[in-house]
Amino acid sequence: MTKYTAALIGTGRIGFLLGFDKKREQPASHTMALLANKRIDLAAATDTDSDRLALWEKHVKGGRTYSNSDELYKNEKPDIITVAVNEAAHLTECVAAIEARPRLVILEKPVALNSAEAEKISAAAERCKVPVMVNHERRFSADYLAAKNFMTKIGEIQSVRGELLSGLRVYSKEKEISGEYSLLHDGTHLVDIMSFLLGEKLTSPTLSSMYKDDKGDVRNFTAFFKSESCPSVSLTMSGRSKFFAFGVDILGTLGRICVGNGYAKFYLRKESKLYSGFYSLTSEKVRLPKKTGYFSGMIQNAVDFLDGKSELKSPLQVAIDDLKSLEEIKELIK
Repeated sequence: MTKYTAALIGTGRIGFLLGFDKKREQPASHTMALLANKRIDLAAATDTDSDRLALWEKHVKGGRTYSNSDELYKNEKPDIITVAVNEAAHLTECVAAIEARPRLVILEKPVALNSAEAEKISAAAERCKVPVMVNHERRFSADYLAAKNFMTKIGEIQSVRGELLSGLRVYSKEKEISGEYSLLHDGTHLVDIMSFLLGEKLTSPTLSSMYKDDKGDVRNFTAFFKSESCPSVSLTMSGRSKFFAFGVDILGTLGRICVGNGYAKFYLRKESKLYSGFYSLTSEKVRLPKKTGYFSGMIQNAVDFLDGKSELKSPLQVAIDDLKSLEEIKELIK
């Protein structure tokens, strides 16, 4: 059985620390997901935070650590390089990873701070002939995959509505340099999974409503996308909610799907128990595994790709299209 070596660039939250969150479905970080796959040998990591790196070294037996990625690439020749640094460093670190010529780069979402930087990453990948997969994890999650399959049962799709609610600003011009706004940080997940479920790119948004706070930061908006397969595709984001919520509601002529963080509900029309001569939506039991496998599924896709058994299910170009969709919205709300 062939084993693939892996190296990790960045041992922060998504790179490592979320693996200790007892409330999250595990594995919940790149480190834990790589360690959990028997086909992968997680060999090395780098981070600018020496304390965090020491903790990683203690947890990953035999793992070698380096103070920067240049040193790692001088000493390691991994098959897989995972880039899990802050968005502002994606361009520099991902291009460096590509130029190290691994067999695959796994890049944490979003691709970059903007599409101009993303295209530079794409150009490097093409030049070096190194494939890049972006961690849009819901593409690998059992609940969203069930929703995708169930869409064939609910008739013609009438509407798709995505919703992301949190306390983080939706957009702020002064935060563009760091990416610390939810349109980019979490919005990339929402746009990507809506695109995945619909099977098409989300383009040509129009703004329905928007709210800015007294600092000029965008806190709410609703936008509608043009779609060839659905008459109504909308996205709503709030940055003044006292809770976090993420979900997609899909309405068909014969049923409905509601799927999001912590829930997956499926409905089909049945003869109504309430009104003679009418049909009502009735809850359907769809068997789902106890774990969605969102992170482990992504890593397994990487292994299957290297084995020549599967295409990448979250390729770089699709993630760049997601970023461009978000930029179209950004131009409307700036």
